[in-house]
Amino acid sequence: MSAEILVIDDDTAFCVMLKTFLQKKGFAVTNAFSAGDAQEIISKKTFDVVLTDIRMPDSSGLEILKFIKHTTPATQVILMTGYTDIKTAVNAMKSGAFDYVGKPINPDEILHTIKQALGKTEAKAAEAPQQTGKKATKTVTGLSYVKGISREAERLYEHINLVGPTNMSVLIIGDSGTGKEYIAHSIHKQSKRADMPYIAVDCGAIPKDLASSEFFGHIKGSFTGAVNDKTGHFEAANGGTLFLDEVGNLSYEVQVQLLRALQERKIKPVGSNNEISVDIRVIAATNEDLAEAVRRGDFREDLYHRLNEFCIKVPRLAERTDDIMIFAHYFLSQANEDLEKDIEGFDSEVQELFLAYDWPGNLREMKNIIKRSVLLERGKQITLTVLPAEMQDAARAASSLAGYSKANEEQAIMEALEKANYNKSKAARLLDIDRKTLYNKLKLYNIDL
Repeated sequence: MSAEILVIDDDTAFCVMLKTFLQKKGFAVTNAFSAGDAQEIISKKTFDVVLTDIRMPDSSGLEILKFIKHTTPATQVILMTGYTDIKTAVNAMKSGAFDYVGKPINPDEILHTIKQALGKTEAKAAEAPQQTGKKATKTVTGLSYVKGISREAERLYEHINLVGPTNMSVLIIGDSGTGKEYIAHSIHKQSKRADMPYIAVDCGAIPKDLASSEFFGHIKGSFTGAVNDKTGHFEAANGGTLFLDEVGNLSYEVQVQLLRALQERKIKPVGSNNEISVDIRVIAATNEDLAEAVRRGDFREDLYHRLNEFCIKVPRLAERTDDIMIFAHYFLSQANEDLEKDIEGFDSEVQELFLAYDWPGNLREMKNIIKRSVLLERGKQITLTVLPAEMQDAARAASSLAGYSKANEEQAIMEALEKANYNKSKAARLLDIDRKTLYNKLKLYNIDL
């Protein structure tokens, strides 16, 4: 049974758009365009999560929060707010709100917060399923994260558990799709700041000329287009955690501003003469080699050391062989729920391929491939025929290179490259593999041509 979500916002277009997005993620979603409509709907139906704007024409999100906590206390309420209302949202959390998200809404952020809220609801239901005298209903959350059983997984979570309760800045390094944001949020949840704001910032999406305003805020009239005061990410995260995703994408000029703010723990909104003291913990993540970027002069060494008080390196999925099929069955279960299907597992050829495949997109790639396969599969098990072309090419490549052990596979690739005069397309044909598979193998063996 899909989780029930109520979205409340007087902006009809936004409300419908968010409903469509969440329905595609497998949730059952209802819209309300005013506080009055929302209260009437809530009186007739119980929801797992309610998303509500703080500012409503006929009431406010805070009044809706009070109404929900009085009528259905188990419902989790997430507030949607503009930057000028963030202080109000933080205070609302003391009244029982689960969390808040800033507008404009980031789809990944809102989805992550909803799953966190559903996880809390499910945990409460599991603690006391007998209280209502009814059978406990399973909520589809997608929140549970498979930690894995491999040595690499144990080391990863040992580091998370060690650094979580401290105030140390953490640098998370790992390939795209390895779960860096999940790790950052896990560190925040284990910290003494767990009940305070967690603000995630995509550094690659911030234009250089707006960076100061985004990070530190601005006052009305400070520049053309500044029609209202704006609270920046630093102030919004005050008391909590600021997560800087893909921090390696920041321009050199922005790095200077960021370093100053981190050193002084004070910020000055654009156009203001007043400094604001901030108490934040910084967690940064990147899929780049920042140490190499420092050597190239693309990243400030002093900022690198400021962020890198503790470093967590996230292993690639292909390096976690013992965990691959655990993740695969977890994503299969998710896909079955989302698509209302009942695929039982993976046939032996698929399992063998999964263990041998390089997974360049890591967990994100695996999740997408399995969901696609569940949609296409007509039998009871996932077979090679429903896997995407690149996976089938990899299967053929594995067959072509089956005569080689991992120890001499690299040598076979080097010999083929030499015969082809280092023409990758010709080398791939000699090896009877496709060019993309060859590129993956070059990356796997760190062969730099």
